[in-house]
Amino acid sequence: MDFAFDARTEELRAKLLAFMDEYVYPAEPVADEQRALLASPWDTPAVVEELKEQARSQGLWNLFLPDAEHGAGLTNLQYAPLAEITGRSPQLAPTALNCAAPDTGNMEVLAQFGDERQQKQWLEPLLAGEIRSAFAMTEPDVASSDATNITTLIQRDGDEYVVTGRKWYISGAMNPDCKIFIVMGKTDPDGADIRRQQSMVLVPRDTPGVTVKRAMKVFGYEDHSHGGHAEVVFDRARVPVTNLIGEEGGGFAIAQARLGPGRIHHCMRLIGMAERAIELMCRRAVSRDAFGKALAQQGVVQNWIADARVAVEQLRLLVLKTAWMMDTVGNRGAHTEIQAIKIATPRAVVDILDRAIQLHGAGGVSQDFPLAELYASARTLMLADGPDEVHQRSLARRELKKYL
Repeated sequence: MDFAFDARTEELRAKLLAFMDEYVYPAEPVADEQRALLASPWDTPAVVEELKEQARSQGLWNLFLPDAEHGAGLTNLQYAPLAEITGRSPQLAPTALNCAAPDTGNMEVLAQFGDERQQKQWLEPLLAGEIRSAFAMTEPDVASSDATNITTLIQRDGDEYVVTGRKWYISGAMNPDCKIFIVMGKTDPDGADIRRQQSMVLVPRDTPGVTVKRAMKVFGYEDHSHGGHAEVVFDRARVPVTNLIGEEGGGFAIAQARLGPGRIHHCMRLIGMAERAIELMCRRAVSRDAFGKALAQQGVVQNWIADARVAVEQLRLLVLKTAWMMDTVGNRGAHTEIQAIKIATPRAVVDILDRAIQLHGAGGVSQDFPLAELYASARTLMLADGPDEVHQRSLARRELKKYL
């Protein structure tokens, strides 16, 4: 087996690593300082726009999209080590490269399922980084781990759809640059096939009846990298029937197509988070003394670092295998592997970050290090794109089926 990256991947890795060192890491404190002075915490700091301009000029733009017509034309296997690098600074790097969720998934949906008009109106400005977007699926009043439970209605009325429902943790919705929602709701709530009841429609943010009610915090953090998470109410919001994505009843299938790449992208970035945690652990361990010797000489600290390295190497191999399978046999063929990485990666990275926080003492839970915020982000990914238990249930059923 050949574990080497190809020439194009190596070239992009070198450029991206240099970009991170020269621009992204120095911009982290600057972004915090600028955000504190903004009129709204959801406005974009000027340094972020500077990063985007620099990334685009270097060809580090839309790397996530395998469609060469719209994106960089990279395979999942080529993109994996690049996404990992951006995970080292999840608040800035993905946005700087126009590779941040939820825009990535929304662009994939529009590129794969949108018609020419929808692509012209919404995909093109998203690809250019001129606007942001949100994906409205999760609801507060039902168990959204089962997507068939959603209650938002998308009702046909002549040449319009009327959208009524309440969503929450809608990533990106607090950003004033968020101009469009992809909303999942039921067009046929009484349909016999529960997976054909749902559809997706494009709802512009300024549509009458759309209200972004409040920001939802994550462990007390306001997630600026994704443009915040919001509670959004759709009160008989009307959009043209031409805003339907794909066909009526196709929403569940589109959601599954969207979530496969999203899950592996999260796992790629999580490995980058873990790598930064290990780096911070090592720097801390060699710079601090306790009980007469450096922390690096304490057996328990050595165990934490060794276990973290083993876990990261295991996860990276599994993620790369999954990426390769998605490229060669498609997302459906890689279903088991996608679920495996979605279960394994957040758990392991949360554990690594927890040890890194412990090693930093009070500093680990402070704003002076990125660890607490990284922990909140990683822990959230045990819920996002389907909680661990849902993936375990599905994966176990697939394994047991071989014996029934």
